[in-house]
Amino acid sequence: MLEDAARGRLKKVYRADHLQELKNLPLPRYDLLNFRKYSLFKAFSIQSSRGCPFKCEFCSERFYLGPSYRYRPVEEVIQEIKRSKAKNILFADSNFAGKISHTMELMEALIPLKVRWSTLWPAYLCNNEKFMDLAKRSGLLHVNIGIESIDQDILSGFNKRINQVKEYKNILHNLRKRGISYSLDFIFGCDTEKESVFESTLVFLKEEKVPVAYFNILTPHKGTPLYERMKAENRIIDIYDIGRWPGIHCYIRPAYCSAEKLERYVKEIYSEFYSYSSILSRLPWPVTKANIASWVVNLSERKVSRPEAAIEDFDTY
Repeated sequence: MLEDAARGRLKKVYRADHLQELKNLPLPRYDLLNFRKYSLFKAFSIQSSRGCPFKCEFCSERFYLGPSYRYRPVEEVIQEIKRSKAKNILFADSNFAGKISHTMELMEALIPLKVRWSTLWPAYLCNNEKFMDLAKRSGLLHVNIGIESIDQDILSGFNKRINQVKEYKNILHNLRKRGISYSLDFIFGCDTEKESVFESTLVFLKEEKVPVAYFNILTPHKGTPLYERMKAENRIIDIYDIGRWPGIHCYIRPAYCSAEKLERYVKEIYSEFYSYSSILSRLPWPVTKANIASWVVNLSERKVSRPEAAIEDFDTY
């Protein structure tokens, strides 16, 4: 593609014959970076896998990254971490634990490196005591979890049956007792949703003293079953800009309210969750690295939650 671009003959579509294996990938040229230009706290982004084995209706991962879950050899991931000389790692995988045995092998290999790391994985894994104990020993600092909703009917509509609402309390308990920082992702705008979901979600978050939560508006990505269904029902408001600010603006006609009202509901839950009174009631004192991370994120998200905030202007924050 780059050769065609240099010669001024770019094609409209480039399609690979098969998915590339994640073996023998070239390592990033960390030696080209002048680290004095960065802050003292440096987090390196490293990818150990691509794709996701699940098929949630709203998710576009399988279209961007391929229909199968692939992962790098453990020794090559460790080699990259050693080359970076990093002590703080973000595993930028869509699903860090798409194959549990491989993930546990990688976590075992992380222990001697004494790194602190963060990542994303499904909620149900937090009920696996052996997995969680190993994650803690290997240096897990923070995990982001897409629980999407506290309503089981909504989760079924999303084809996210791996999430079981009845297990949420135990899942969060397993994270807290190990001192692991975590954040939860929510999606609002499902057809079976009711306006009361915002209040019930806030009650759940405050009762469980959830340290960090992100609230998103349902956005159908082109190519997903959700997009095709919404398009067929003539419910997509702006078909051209729908991918511009996914999760922030409402590009569909919700079943139970207007698009403008749904945006206001999400803005209000952000403001309430990140109010000073809420922060003080939910967060423990910042005496550990995990607790400090939660305070930093809360104070940052509080800026986004202000009524006058230009939420699209990420550079501001």
